[in-house]
Amino acid sequence: MVRESESGLPIEPVYGPAALAGWRPDAALGEPGAYPYTRGVYPTMYTGRPWTMRQYAGFGTARESNARYRRLIEHGTTGLSVAFDLPTQMGHDSDTPIAAGEVGRVGVAIDSVDDMEVLFGGIPLGSVSTSMTINAPAALLLLMYQLVGEQQGVTGSQLSGTVQNDVLKEYIARGTYIYPPQPSLRLTADIFRYCRAEIPRWNTISISGYHMAEAGASPAQEIAFTLANGIAYVRTALAAGMDVDDFAPRLSFFFVARTTLLEEVAKFRAARRIWARVMREEFGARNPKSQMLRFHTQTAGVQLTAQQPEVNLARVTVQGLAAVLGGTQSLHTNSFDEAIALPTEKAARLALRTQQVLAHETDVTATVDPFAGSYAVESLTDAVEEAVRALMARVEDLGGAVAAIERGFQKGEIERNAYRIAQETDAGARVVVGVNRFRTDEEEPYEPLRVDPAIEAQQAERLERLRAHRNRQAVTAALGALRKAAEGPDNVLYPMREALRARATSGEVCDALREVWGTYVPTDAF
Repeated sequence: MVRESESGLPIEPVYGPAALAGWRPDAALGEPGAYPYTRGVYPTMYTGRPWTMRQYAGFGTARESNARYRRLIEHGTTGLSVAFDLPTQMGHDSDTPIAAGEVGRVGVAIDSVDDMEVLFGGIPLGSVSTSMTINAPAALLLLMYQLVGEQQGVTGSQLSGTVQNDVLKEYIARGTYIYPPQPSLRLTADIFRYCRAEIPRWNTISISGYHMAEAGASPAQEIAFTLANGIAYVRTALAAGMDVDDFAPRLSFFFVARTTLLEEVAKFRAARRIWARVMREEFGARNPKSQMLRFHTQTAGVQLTAQQPEVNLARVTVQGLAAVLGGTQSLHTNSFDEAIALPTEKAARLALRTQQVLAHETDVTATVDPFAGSYAVESLTDAVEEAVRALMARVEDLGGAVAAIERGFQKGEIERNAYRIAQETDAGARVVVGVNRFRTDEEEPYEPLRVDPAIEAQQAERLERLRAHRNRQAVTAALGALRKAAEGPDNVLYPMREALRARATSGEVCDALREVWGTYVPTDAF
């Protein structure tokens, strides 16, 4: 019986030479570090040095998160990845009524530059790489980071890291959008221009399929809709007068790694190949770095279970191995207790140790692209590529990513796939260990990490003190300059930076832009 992959593609019981009939290794593969980058974006990959080991963390107050970051660095983390709470993600201050009950819950609360200064206290920003998972208010958090760097004596040219800044996927899968698509894309282009001039080593966007996968997208949907969004961002920058080779080398991507190891490896290889060809053939990119699909990977949180949570250690190991064999540039491994609550410190350390075992106790770093030429993986890579291209063509037929989003196409496709997965799980056709098979009568007690509810009051007090001691006239003038820039063609990041320097809060800055651009109201699915 032929099994199907997560994308609904057939997986044969046996693959042989016939599976690659007519296949040309020179065209499909090339060499590692060479077009079309199927085998990886760098010639030596992990034989030179392993991937960047990031741990995604952030909870409660900036002070609590700072303590966690410093311990992670002590344990060997080579890059920080910041999680922000929902009010911060939505551009609301912690003391607004809409933020009630959410302050510090799923990430750290950041209301002003003062909070950001505490968050990175004692962490040298000139020597650490930081990824910030923030989208609609991405410009604010990036500028706060730059201002904290200045306080440390670190110039913009010394800062390195990534800001997610992928608002299109928010309309598809997550919902933490603020403004309508067109002004959101304008803000993205402003970030591209600003960083090229002020923070040249910064990755200005991490175009994300991870959240679509967590919402139920298949591997083919994850790649197709992510690359379609990437094309929309490229077109936006070009329309703003930028040259493709001026900004494309700083584009990066963010994908999930599932437990279906073979298809995941094939997915990453196909994604690199498609993006390289799109950038060279459609956009005329000549700089090889503009053609490279560089990506961060996070293991699949949606596949973790609250039942028998220790089993998640095995899941995360397989997922992490899939990411490494697929050629990721950086990796976050989820903690085994994340299906229950925020990770405990021990669980976060174990997640990091999983990466360290893969890097130092296995032989996967000894050779570049171990699956190259595999009948099964090469055949799956071709099949995934074909499925991805077909979905991308449907998006183009609807007028591109933004037009398709406005019609609810991507959201509808993902929801249908998520429903299929749920049906298969409920029926037992899809086995989830510990959930619908191999269950235990009793679960061992587990004490999760809990966020202190007093954090909300503490943040409100900090905001009250901030507003009492800042120069109110300077804040008002700076917010006025920001609104004026938003009404016209000027880059909004420069007046935004001055407003934040004057100690305007994140909510005040976002409200100023809401007054000009409005807010987004979603449409029904396609």
